[in-house]
Amino acid sequence: MNVAIVGASGAVGQEFLRVLAERDFPVDNLLLFGSTRSAGKKYVFKGKEYTVQLLQHDDAFKGVDVAFTSAGAGASKEFAADITKYGAVMIDNSSAFRMDEDVPLVVPECNAEDALNRPRGIIANPNCTTIMMVVALKVINDISPIRRVHVSTYQAASGAGAAAMDELVNQYKELAEGKEPTIEKFAYQLAYNVIPHIDVFMDNGYTKEEMKMYHETKKIMHAPELNVSATCVRVPVMRAHSEAIWVETERPISVEEAREAFSKANGVVVIDNPANKEYPMPLFVANQDPVYVGRIRKDLTNEKGLSFWVVGDQIKKGAALNAVQIAEYLIKENAL
Repeated sequence: MNVAIVGASGAVGQEFLRVLAERDFPVDNLLLFGSTRSAGKKYVFKGKEYTVQLLQHDDAFKGVDVAFTSAGAGASKEFAADITKYGAVMIDNSSAFRMDEDVPLVVPECNAEDALNRPRGIIANPNCTTIMMVVALKVINDISPIRRVHVSTYQAASGAGAAAMDELVNQYKELAEGKEPTIEKFAYQLAYNVIPHIDVFMDNGYTKEEMKMYHETKKIMHAPELNVSATCVRVPVMRAHSEAIWVETERPISVEEAREAFSKANGVVVIDNPANKEYPMPLFVANQDPVYVGRIRKDLTNEKGLSFWVVGDQIKKGAALNAVQIAEYLIKENAL
């Protein structure tokens, strides 16, 4: 299989390399692409060194079977035609095509078969927070259809990139030395703080990040009538996002029924023993594949309500791993 990674030097691009190696994805030939800043950099994959090529309008993708792209929405839109014109399947991690009607938006645990219908040769990877949430929602929805969802997210600094992680570390150091913290990647100091502001604010008072969860969840779950309300918060954690999720279903679901379903679900691990202080946390979930679920409990205000806590690595399952799982599904279905 001929594989390309676009945006190879970024956090997700590097995660693609790790995930492909970990899962022993059938890579016969590997091509790495990047911007003028990244071109010429060298990376090792399975003991062999590869050089990042400059992404440009040419025939470099001729012969490529699958291209994993994570270079931002602008680059994805600009180079999509070049990437797909010779038949490569483009699995795109940006927001560029997620809500396009002729581009499937796929989380394999939820709607893998949607990836088979891709008239433009493009499959979109959802937003990281959406991926983690719908993996859990699908489990509940299969028991009883979900009517509405409320979610509060607690998103790690790494969701804003490698430079944001460095800024958080430096802020703690600067504050310990009595200095004013450097603030460039966030609206405010993130150290010793939480910021209820991720991406830009929309006219309705929600942020773009929150509206991504609203729109993407409906599309992935084929549920245009599903009501979703999100509040997205940046927290001083390095890696792995957390989500407090409340759902209302058509019929009441018991805690035992939910826990059993989560325990049997693909891609989900249940850690739910509060009496022994056992519940998912970023501290233990970073760099892991599954979505972890805990704190499963009935809502006290609604007999059809259920609450639970979800944690997942947003760079892995929330980005690179999900894209690779899509490609693995296509291989299994002889559709790549």
